[in-house]
Amino acid sequence: MADEPREFNAASFYTYLREGRLMGIRCRDCAHLSAVPRPLCPACHSRKVEWHQFSGKGQLSTFTCISIVPVAMGEQGYGRDNPYCSGVVTLEEGPRISARLLGVDASNPQNIQTGIAVVLELENLDQDQPTLAFHPA
Repeated sequence: MADEPREFNAASFYTYLREGRLMGIRCRDCAHLSAVPRPLCPACHSRKVEWHQFSGKGQLSTFTCISIVPVAMGEQGYGRDNPYCSGVVTLEEGPRISARLLGVDASNPQNIQTGIAVVLELENLDQDQPTLAFHPA
């Protein structure tokens, strides 16, 4: 059975994520891939886009460890004594995407290396508020 057509927006992106798929868009005119779901190609501005499933593999391009946290993260136990990491992942297909970085010691960021292989983390996905996350491969 084929997928029902879905709008190119964040709600659809997170629905796919809950289903275990990292989806972005591919332009049918110029073949540009984007990890950001939108109804317009960011390269050629064509409206001829379609959903594209990414492998969920990539490399950590950059990161930051956060200890001054928003309220929602504080409610999950993060803060000055328990920071968390966020980074930019370059997917193996080329696009970059911002995500949480799990499985690293945010208290010792000097031990985290850019360029490491990472994979999509779906095992601990909060079904009510999914967060895109990767962990070292």
